[in-house]
Amino acid sequence: MEIVLIIVAIVAVLALVAWLVALSPSAKRKREEKKLESRRSEVAGEHREQAGERHREADIAEKEAQKARADAELHDTRAQLHEEGKADDELRGDGPRQDEPTRR
Repeated sequence: MEIVLIIVAIVAVLALVAWLVALSPSAKRKREEKKLESRRSEVAGEHREQAGERHREADIAEKEAQKARADAELHDTRAQLHEEGKADDELRGDGPRQDEPTRR
């Protein structure tokens, strides 16, 4: 019976020590730091997702801008041809007009 009481007392003391350690300021700081680290990772992931979306949108905008630049260059080239008299066949009706599709 005495052994049982000793074991119960040891278990009670160990439980009390574990409880005190759990309530200690350093344990509390560790828990808070762990929560903070988890939140940091979560927020960083959200920012990375947004950055990825912005990169995709920028890529699309760049492609559209390249297409618009190419279209502008085409019109500049056609204007230069007309100024130099090299596209007169289009004006006479001998060649394809800009507002009509090419017939094949």
